[in-house]
Amino acid sequence: MKHLKFSFYLCVFFVAFLSAQTKQITLEDIWNGSFRTESMDVLHSMANGKQYAVLNFNRDTRSTSIDVYDYKTLKKEKTLVDSKDIEALRYFTDYTFSNDETKVILATNETSVYRRSVLGNYFVYDLKTKSITPVFEEKIQQPTFSPDGAKVGYAYKNNLYVKDLNSGKTTQITFDGEKNKIINGLTDWVYEEEFAFVRAFEWNSNSDKIAFIRFDETLVPEFSMDIYGQDLYQTQEVFKYPKAGEPNSKVSLHIYNLDTNKTTKVAVEKLYNDFYIPRIKWTNNSNVLSAQYLNRKQNVLDLWFVNAKTNKANLVLTETDKAYVNVTDNLTFLKDNSFIWTSEKDGYNHIYHYSDTGKLINQVTFGNWEVTNYYGYDEKTDRIFYQSVENGSINRDVYAIKLNGRNKKRLSSAEGTNDAAFSADFSYFINTFSNASTPPQYTLNNAVSGAVIKNIVNNEALVLKLSEYKFSKKEFSTIQVNGNDLNMWMIKPIDFDASKQYPLFMCQYSGPGSQEVANQWNSANDYWYQYLAQQGCIVVCVDGRGTGFKGAVFKKVTQNELGKYEVEDQIEAAKQLGNLPFVDASRIGIWGWSFGGFMSSNCLFKGADVFKMAIAVAPVSSWRFYDSVYTERFMGMPQDNASGYDDNSPINHADKLNGDFLLIHGSGDDNVHVQNTMRLVEALVQANKQFDWAIYPDKNHGIYGGNTRLHLYKKMTNFINEKLGDKTN
Repeated sequence: MKHLKFSFYLCVFFVAFLSAQTKQITLEDIWNGSFRTESMDVLHSMANGKQYAVLNFNRDTRSTSIDVYDYKTLKKEKTLVDSKDIEALRYFTDYTFSNDETKVILATNETSVYRRSVLGNYFVYDLKTKSITPVFEEKIQQPTFSPDGAKVGYAYKNNLYVKDLNSGKTTQITFDGEKNKIINGLTDWVYEEEFAFVRAFEWNSNSDKIAFIRFDETLVPEFSMDIYGQDLYQTQEVFKYPKAGEPNSKVSLHIYNLDTNKTTKVAVEKLYNDFYIPRIKWTNNSNVLSAQYLNRKQNVLDLWFVNAKTNKANLVLTETDKAYVNVTDNLTFLKDNSFIWTSEKDGYNHIYHYSDTGKLINQVTFGNWEVTNYYGYDEKTDRIFYQSVENGSINRDVYAIKLNGRNKKRLSSAEGTNDAAFSADFSYFINTFSNASTPPQYTLNNAVSGAVIKNIVNNEALVLKLSEYKFSKKEFSTIQVNGNDLNMWMIKPIDFDASKQYPLFMCQYSGPGSQEVANQWNSANDYWYQYLAQQGCIVVCVDGRGTGFKGAVFKKVTQNELGKYEVEDQIEAAKQLGNLPFVDASRIGIWGWSFGGFMSSNCLFKGADVFKMAIAVAPVSSWRFYDSVYTERFMGMPQDNASGYDDNSPINHADKLNGDFLLIHGSGDDNVHVQNTMRLVEALVQANKQFDWAIYPDKNHGIYGGNTRLHLYKKMTNFINEKLGDKTN
């Protein structure tokens, strides 16, 4: 009944929200944080399963703290550590508990290296003695407690170290680390970006061994970027970046024994010489390490079990695919060392249970839908918890199912996007829910029934603020294009009149496995689309072939030809939408960022009879310029697929430009290098095509900092207003 009252309250609130709209959105509103949502920062479920910890910031004392709350009452029970009480530490920005939760690593002075990697100063705070100890005096990376909490492993200048917290002694494990040559225990640039991890070392359960990956970057070509800064002369950032078809780092797997101070190189009998090691993880046996080896084509993934005592490796499981095999973090070992695994081998991503020898015990989930997140396995109740799109590919729900695949139960109830953070004992979960009309709501839920126990955060303040503004409804539908029902949303002007004709502005990303048409709360771009709609544009997003969560066939149809089918779908969708009586077919535009910029460029060039204008931000202009792991996963090697690389490169279609084109890039983009834009500019110049472009000095792939985002979106908005005509003014 409490839940029904809460839902009724929200309905009443949104009626008021819709009826009170008077203000119009401004670009300043979007980029000054006016529409920021409340969240729960650095949530950690305590080992007792009854409490959770969060990172809080006190504006009055300008200090940070780790506060512990009770799951049942949601009341704050205690503060574990507060920076105002620590003379050596003014603040901290992150924390990590030891397994027994008697110590915590506090992070401060963190600075980004690349997308996921940071350098920082780290301290170990003892919750019993209230003492604080620096892990190392200089900035380090990835400090990690041993399972017994007595040691911390970390990386410094490409070498690995272990600090004994009892004796204070530090032991150096590797000695050959050198920038742009050898990396021990950390990933290189391309692994960090494409395999989504930074720490390449793992403690075993007995805390007496560390497995780590060594990267030899010696033969990897270097890329350099000028950094203009504020000084009289620019500097250069030089780093190893393997482009498609070029040499990768040579990787090897090693195990360090803390008792003998010896390192052993792991040898496995692979059938391929060029390979990746995208994941390592110790099993529940402290002497058995699991390692995943992936061939360079990324269509064969081998799971090996390595015995650290004998250095023998057994091949346990092999995944193959005509296109590529996904690498995930879902591998979970049960007490008997049987394991849970996810795979697309039946055409959709599902959960499987294997024995410790790799024999299939059973497929846990079935159906023409995808498992989109794996949360964990509760041994007490023999249940697996996961997220899926069973309720439509634009929605997400939380489910529980027995390990044998029976007794499946939907634990979330509201239609939209649901995501769960479970307590350590799987008795509770904090559900984050939102949809296109509801900002994020955090609720405490019972993990058995899914019932809401209490409301934690519902962003009432934001809803109240938004009630002052004019918003259009985001209308979800499908559009049949090239034989497929594609997910679509449309935003019309608030004063939409079906007897009038409006310009159409299409947004998309379109990358493999991606999704832009999702029933979830606004991103900053969504507010921008509302801003464009209130100025008289119809804004549309279509997820074409190659995007995710509709099965492997739909997603992998673009294999070896990125930019072919995706562009065909956007052009055909634009044609169909242009036939609507309220759309002015002579004023259709499209934009995108990164892969989306690659797409919008191609759409304008190849669809000259359809699109009047396009904006491309930080686009790939040729897949020959992009990194090896991502590009070869979808395109193979350029040496083997020249036509696939060249036939859909915007550079090779620049002479077809017939509309208005705005090209934007950051000069400090370490991901999609500004080289892409420079080569496209040269192609356009030599084709004698007029266009507009802008370079943001020293800005990375995100193009942000200070007024940068505001400036960028003003520039793009002005371009849209100018090129799509006076009805957007």
